Amino acid sequence: MAMTPRLPDDLDAQLTERARREGRSKQELAIEAIQDAQNRAALKVDDVLAELMDSDAEILDYLK
Repeated sequence: MAMTPRLPDDLDAQLTERARREGRSKQELAIEAIQDAQNRAALKVDDVLAELMDSDAEILDYLK
């Protein structure tokens, strides 16, 4: 599904300048930023789950 984000003027100007400097499109940069944010969020969830698995290992073994 396509979407059209509406950026504040100052952020759009920064994105436009970065795209120009890097020879990339604003869309490429936006997609990359969203993917990075998703990856960071997934890592946090994985870290929390790993910590719970360690701290509650005895309980989890009992429930099996």
